[in-house]
Amino acid sequence: MKEKNKDLMEKIVSLCKRRGFVFQGSEIYGGLSGTYDWGHHGLALKNNVRQYWWKKFVDGRKDMYGIDAAILMNARVWEASGHVAGFSDSMEDGKQFNVMFKTEIGAGEEAATVYLRPETAQGMFVNFKNIVDAFHPKLPFGMAQIGKAFRNEIAPRDFIFRQREFEQMEIEYFIRPADWEKYFEYWKDEMLDWMEEIGLDMNKVHELEVPDAERAHYSKRTIDFEFDFPFGRKELFGLAYRTDFDLNIHNLEYIDEEEGEKMVPHVVEPSMGVDRAVLSLLLSVYTEDKKGGETRVYLKFKPNIAPVICAVSPLLKNKPELVEYANTKVYAPLKEKFGRVAWDDNGNIGKRYRRQDEIGTPFCIVVDFDTLTDNTVTVRDRDSGEQERVKVEDLKNYIKDRI
Repeated sequence: MKEKNKDLMEKIVSLCKRRGFVFQGSEIYGGLSGTYDWGHHGLALKNNVRQYWWKKFVDGRKDMYGIDAAILMNARVWEASGHVAGFSDSMEDGKQFNVMFKTEIGAGEEAATVYLRPETAQGMFVNFKNIVDAFHPKLPFGMAQIGKAFRNEIAPRDFIFRQREFEQMEIEYFIRPADWEKYFEYWKDEMLDWMEEIGLDMNKVHELEVPDAERAHYSKRTIDFEFDFPFGRKELFGLAYRTDFDLNIHNLEYIDEEEGEKMVPHVVEPSMGVDRAVLSLLLSVYTEDKKGGETRVYLKFKPNIAPVICAVSPLLKNKPELVEYANTKVYAPLKEKFGRVAWDDNGNIGKRYRRQDEIGTPFCIVVDFDTLTDNTVTVRDRDSGEQERVKVEDLKNYIKDRI
């Protein structure tokens, strides 16, 4: 089983490089451990994951306020939050090592120490008063942010699972203390719904109640959502009840303008990593089957999350009339409508299908000589391999109905 899992991980890493999803950072100079660059298809997939998160948790709600806080913050933020004193990892010899990246602002003796943020949460907490003053929200309400975080991991590993530079999608949801259990359960269900919506294999998702001794110092209850990765069952996302810890340490409070009540709200925090979401999604959709006596690899993305919705091909790229028709009457209109549309005329049709299968493209559209006379094209389904003729004028609705 271990060899099978190792083999699967190697296949994922190889596919990601071959098909332009993820590359080793600084590869031509030997790489830099714990850093990865996102290629065209990986970036498209990551954008889709982020957009679906934002659509569900921000644009789809009335009680959520987005923010994009600075990566560099006054060092006093991290002193107050306890990160300077206690955000550490243990080295082999037992020596504690603070995993925050340190840098300086200014020059010479006037230089001030600052840190690359190790989490996005504090950027929201220090803006709590700004959001309250600007929007006058009533409890409960939340703040949401997608952004980079940085940790000087001693041993980054397992591809994009554990990196030194990564991206978080986090919510700080402010509530009355008496309501924390209700909203904790509510956000647990919302997170599970989102995982299923983007296409994670929910049979590989597990809930772990984090025991008292292992919880962060600010948390009264934490659930880790774990995933069955090839390298073991590991943390995917987290849900924490942070009580009033963070607002208290920053001396922040909330005034109910209608009741005249002054209080410090408590916080429930749903936290998701973009990179781990993408990795678990890739592992969920990776599929092998037999086609024509050969093993076929394809990524079984839901059409709405796939990096490419459809690929357009002229049957032969050396026939100007096919290329012209495919480009102007099929590719261009679909590209304008859906955006994530690829042009693929490299190699024979079979090779194009295999390439698009590995990218996870749900539909391949081929313009052939019959198209020139009857204005129909061949549309090939990724999962079944079945083909059907569709009128060019119906293509937009055909694809729209399926995504």
